[in-house]
Amino acid sequence: MSIPQDVAETIVDPKAYADGRIYKSYAWLRANDPLGLAEPAGYDPFWVVTRHADILEISRQNDLFHSGDRATTITSKAAGEQVRKLTGGSPHLVRSLVQMDAPDHPKYRALTQAWFMPLNIRGLEDRIRKIARASVERMAGKGGECDFVREVALHYPLHVVMEILGVPEADEPRMLMLTQELFGAADPELSRNPGAEAVPTDLGAIQGVLADFYQYFAKISADRRANPRDDLASVIANSEVDGLPISEFEAMSYYVIVATAGHDTTSSTTAGAMRALCENPDQLAYVKADLARVPGFIEEAIRWTTPVKTFMRSATADTQVGGHAIAKDDWLMLCYASGNRDESVFEEPDRFRADRKPNKQLSFGYGAHLCLGQHLAKMEMRILYEELLPRLKSVELAGPPRMSEALFVNGLKSLPIRFEFL
Repeated sequence: MSIPQDVAETIVDPKAYADGRIYKSYAWLRANDPLGLAEPAGYDPFWVVTRHADILEISRQNDLFHSGDRATTITSKAAGEQVRKLTGGSPHLVRSLVQMDAPDHPKYRALTQAWFMPLNIRGLEDRIRKIARASVERMAGKGGECDFVREVALHYPLHVVMEILGVPEADEPRMLMLTQELFGAADPELSRNPGAEAVPTDLGAIQGVLADFYQYFAKISADRRANPRDDLASVIANSEVDGLPISEFEAMSYYVIVATAGHDTTSSTTAGAMRALCENPDQLAYVKADLARVPGFIEEAIRWTTPVKTFMRSATADTQVGGHAIAKDDWLMLCYASGNRDESVFEEPDRFRADRKPNKQLSFGYGAHLCLGQHLAKMEMRILYEELLPRLKSVELAGPPRMSEALFVNGLKSLPIRFEFL
């Protein structure tokens, strides 16, 4: 039995992720059909995995559930066929860690993994704190009112990751614009064709964005091969797998994933944390009372916002999940934002609680594909709020928050706030 058609259509409607309707659909699915088959018009059927336990079970079995065999993000039949035509049969326009399975995935992950481990990023703490302080000062200069997304949340993580990657500060606005065009391809304001009727998979726009990224990073790559520096771009440009240099396409894909996911999801969570403080003054008082509570506050912001809403997997053999028979090649949608609101795991899942312990949030994924940058992201957010909270006397919404329309990665695109600094 398929899930109701209106629920299936909501799951592939970018607007439902912007206006919050998706959470009602998730709650209905968890209660009535936690691993149901969706058949929205124009899409291949796929299983909708909404329970925390089922998402974990699939994520830990990387041989049984692949990322690379079918599209890794939800894609319509027409867009999928177009991609395969363009790529000569591959379902992917990029081939980054996200689209890889073993044996390639662990080899390519190992190329940069050391850069993102706690020991290495600890050495960045002073530099990141300096960037955080500058962000707080910029906010202080706004006279008690600003759009927190545009003034702080977008630029702070962007600056951190671009510095690690080796992108000049002057090029940061370009990287930000391309990231928004890539992840916001279905959003009428963020897409490459603003004002046009955006579609979830506007391939022409996405291709154009990727071409711009590739053109930019091809120059960086050539420079780092000739003049290696102590940055991530030099690591990628000079990487070898099995004794051979990685291909230009895989190098470009690597740059793109670091240059986009490396800051966008952190921006979304940074902004989501501020929204939570605006809407829950008790939480502001609670965290301000003891800055040792900041890590728990950040963990809750990560759960509550869940910037990466979904990832797709496909079964490599007939199997069972949650009592359902899954056939070889079946497509499954892992709904992290639903797993993070699972009533069987989280008490009062729709409430923001900085004191939540334990907090088994799934926002960074699980298993072999656990987010490479999770330690850096948490550290960036912790440092920013350690610098900001002692200065912040009060904060409230100064207008309606607005979310991006996107099925894959979505978050706040505007957060007008009114604030008082001490």
